[in-house]
Amino acid sequence: MSIIQFPLQFEFQANQGFNTFFPASNQEIMTELQELVSGAGEQQIFLYGEDGFGKSHLLQACCQLAHKKGMSPFYYPFNKKNLPTLSMFEGLEEVELVCFDNVSEITGDLDWEQTFLNFLNQHLENNNRLVLAARSHPQDIAVKLPDLKNCLNAGLALKLEPLEETEIVEALIYKASYMGITISRKVGHFLVTHYASDMPSMWVLLGQLDKATLSAQRKLTIPFLKQILE
Repeated sequence: MSIIQFPLQFEFQANQGFNTFFPASNQEIMTELQELVSGAGEQQIFLYGEDGFGKSHLLQACCQLAHKKGMSPFYYPFNKKNLPTLSMFEGLEEVELVCFDNVSEITGDLDWEQTFLNFLNQHLENNNRLVLAARSHPQDIAVKLPDLKNCLNAGLALKLEPLEETEIVEALIYKASYMGITISRKVGHFLVTHYASDMPSMWVLLGQLDKATLSAQRKLTIPFLKQILE
């Protein structure tokens, strides 16, 4: 197959692979996505859940796994305030794996909905794979075209569950270990209790800690954390 020139490009986030995602109760979702990429599972999956639960991370992880398997995946996060031109879909129906984030950002506009529907139909008819993500279940997204609503609901819809407090501590330790930072459970519990009670805050916090420990060359103790964070 000839090389397709995309009107838009995206960068892999190196730290957002399956190996850096702490699954907790979402292990089955990881498995379903990995099987989709490998061609042994579903053809279409729709991820939904609140912001910060890991939807974007998992879409990036799918693309990284596909890339390792010799595929040329495509990922794009929609933003209603900065949408590209509709020409972005040209050629995408030939791509083996396409991942679209925040799909609810393009609904409500008939031109976008019709073009998106045309792409989805052709992409799936070509036996390619698709992963979509949004905050809400596809049934609850405001869509004008009934055919697009049906298409969004045609695949497997999977809800990402939030982590419990103890799981957030484990996720913090897991992610920190990947970054080369050693955090004890006592320190992890302190951080989650006082500084990072949700996943987005946790990733920002780890970035701060990474810089601080590199410059100070000190072990992460609670007194040291208070010093650098306060």
